[in-house]
Amino acid sequence: MKHVLAACALALLTAPVRAAEPEAKEFKSDGKSLPYRLLKPADAEPGKQYPLVVLLHGAGERGADNKKQLVWFWKDKQPSVLTRPEVGAAKAFVLIPQCPEGKKWVEVPWEKGSYTSPEISEPLKLALALTDSLLKEQPIDPDRVSIVGMSMGGYGALDAVQRRPELFAACVPICGAGDLAKAKDIAHVAVWAFHGDADTVVPAKGSRDIVAALKKAGAEPKYTEYPKVGHNSWSPAFEEKEFWNWIFAQKRQTKK
Repeated sequence: MKHVLAACALALLTAPVRAAEPEAKEFKSDGKSLPYRLLKPADAEPGKQYPLVVLLHGAGERGADNKKQLVWFWKDKQPSVLTRPEVGAAKAFVLIPQCPEGKKWVEVPWEKGSYTSPEISEPLKLALALTDSLLKEQPIDPDRVSIVGMSMGGYGALDAVQRRPELFAACVPICGAGDLAKAKDIAHVAVWAFHGDADTVVPAKGSRDIVAALKKAGAEPKYTEYPKVGHNSWSPAFEEKEFWNWIFAQKRQTKK
């Protein structure tokens, strides 16, 4: 019996620890609401501030269930994006808002790539307001706020930074595109763009153009283009060894 108890105890001690799923919440402002998930640092130390990473999902995860937006970020089988050691769930706050069905983070056609900024979309406006509220309510380091987006979210990530260049330290648009005329406004923000050269949904030209525009504006963006990879370039991007280390190393810079 003692051997059985010892074996059970050993199994419990060596079993992988399942991190708590990001908490489901709802943000309300001016009569509008936005469902979101929030992952908080585990065992946060009193008086310490932590980075914030905003994750914007793609078109397939839109809805109102406050669950679908976790598909690519939180999986039953570890390791997943938010449970990998490099992500350091214990090191940062992670915000994952959900865009409503029929809406977009940026109201532009995806197949055309680069665009001229339209009026800010309601979901993105709410997401930015939510980010501002978290900065006031949580122990977040205001100099280490980053945004990552995939596909529709890649557009949203760039649009968010172009509208609020003073807010973000880093932007990671994955198979996205931006407003080239505003590249000069975000030249001080660290950017690492990703795209697959065989993407038939969002043309790789969208990423190439914004990277070129940033360089022309004096910035030094990183760009990774995967050969023979289609629209799911987020899969290899999330597996990049330095992906999260790079994000957490960035600090907000003053616009020159």
